[in-house]
Amino acid sequence: MTAHQDTIAAIATPAGSGGVGIVRISGPAATTMATQISGLRTLKPRFAHHATFSNAKGQVIDSGLLLFFQGPASFTGEDVIELQGHGGQVVMNMLLQAVIQLGARLARPGEFSERAFLNDKIDLVQAEAIADVIASGSEQAVLASQRSLQGAFSRHIDELLEKLIETRVWVESAIDFPEEEIDFLSDVGLQRQLAALNQMLLDTLRKTQTGVVLSQGISIAIIGRPNAGKSSLLNRLTEADSAIISEVAGTTRDVVKEDVVIAGIPVRLIDTAGIHETDNPIEQQGIERALLAKAQADVVLQVWDGSEYQGQPLPVAANQINIINKSDLVGELTVADALVVSAKHNTGIDAIRQAIVDRVTAGDLNENSFTARQRHIEQLHTTQQHLAAAERQLHDNQGELSAEELRLGQQALSEITGAFSSDDLLGEIFSRFCIGK
Repeated sequence: MTAHQDTIAAIATPAGSGGVGIVRISGPAATTMATQISGLRTLKPRFAHHATFSNAKGQVIDSGLLLFFQGPASFTGEDVIELQGHGGQVVMNMLLQAVIQLGARLARPGEFSERAFLNDKIDLVQAEAIADVIASGSEQAVLASQRSLQGAFSRHIDELLEKLIETRVWVESAIDFPEEEIDFLSDVGLQRQLAALNQMLLDTLRKTQTGVVLSQGISIAIIGRPNAGKSSLLNRLTEADSAIISEVAGTTRDVVKEDVVIAGIPVRLIDTAGIHETDNPIEQQGIERALLAKAQADVVLQVWDGSEYQGQPLPVAANQINIINKSDLVGELTVADALVVSAKHNTGIDAIRQAIVDRVTAGDLNENSFTARQRHIEQLHTTQQHLAAAERQLHDNQGELSAEELRLGQQALSEITGAFSSDDLLGEIFSRFCIGK
């Protein structure tokens, strides 16, 4: 266990008024401070003590419950105290100041979770999952964050690490015992093991990309010519009158942004001005913003006016979903690489939602999904690069170089859970947490 000499404290509940507010204390002097503030002589672990909280002058600040979590069987691994009082901002600040006057230091953002990590109570993925649970924008995101918090993602990474280490041991052994008659480096079994490891890595990357979508959400730009029905489509997807609808072309001259949840995925929908040639400087500015939104969006809904569609092939892009609107005006119509809908009559809208989910999750959004971060994807890509280099070196019978690539791959993979992490990385991660966590 990592020893911390200082004791930290923070308000663990949101700012504002509420029925209950909590001041959290963690560190070697936590119990001493708790007895001084409450007047209690002894504290029973995991027991709710009713107490009166007073400052150093003996003035009563509040009354409530005091909970004691004895280290190492606590969230941080240290002695932890929770002072639960009435949830007013002033009374919480007074209670916190009373603790600080006794020698506690105000906790940095995420410092409680950081101590839990440093004391081996949680790994880095689980620490990040705590922040994801708090910031979740949908029920699906909450459930996925909880799976990460309970260790589902970490176990997945640990399994990958175990397989990678097995492969590395194989290669290292072949290097250390070159006098053996069998050429272990050219063994078919080793090649199969590398191929299986690479496939596991690809599967993990796919699931991790889905996890990033759940934790961070996506942006969707609705693009098309004037009067194609973009605003009507926005209103159907938000199930509200988010944008003004008019038969007059060019009603939307600026971007309109709405946040919704589609199949558990937090989505920011961006309705844009119609893209067309114009000399109007205001319309030109709207078109420039539309093109910028298209370039920055995770998914583009390209809307075509069905009444103007002449059967021409539609452009295909990795992040673009083609939508032919106004099917009520053209009747039965089937178009390759496009969804035919009627925003006016609310037909085909569910197909658009499903197409969005399939596009950003590769059909991998299910009850076993977990949340992830962009840094996890970057580390997995780095591991993949080292693994590919190791395979090339083995093919050239360069055992030492292959072993080094496998070592670097193991190091990159270990950074995900924090088994190997730089201090700079830890500082960046925990600085984004809220104070009190």
